[in-house]
Amino acid sequence: MEEKEPADFWQKHSLKFLEMAFRTDRHERVRHPDGYGRRTGECGDTVEMFISVRDNHIRSVSFIVNGCMNTNACANTVADMAEGKSRDEAWEISPETVAAYLETLPPDHIHCAELAVGALYLALSDCRDKCRNPWKKMYS
Repeated sequence: MEEKEPADFWQKHSLKFLEMAFRTDRHERVRHPDGYGRRTGECGDTVEMFISVRDNHIRSVSFIVNGCMNTNACANTVADMAEGKSRDEAWEISPETVAAYLETLPPDHIHCAELAVGALYLALSDCRDKCRNPWKKMYS
């Protein structure tokens, strides 16, 4: 009987997934962001998302991840998808669009996409609140 070789991690994932899973250039805690959101999932992973907005468009997104490689891949994808979009357009990013972009996000880790998108939504809500009440940005 012939033994099966273990699945090769590098072969089992798409290039998009691998790039986003190992990318670290957006790992940054921003002081006084225009929008901030933090979500912790049932799995214990946490994503903190920081957005900078100019002329109603998301200029930059950075984040801190305390979690697995799947969560990092999802947070990077959300950041990549959000940059350059208007605040309204960024609300259209969904866990499904994140998973579709990554191509090989394991089905049992869709919660990682939900976690990253949820942190973005909280950052967008925070940004909207600060635009309505500019004095709040001084205290964030």
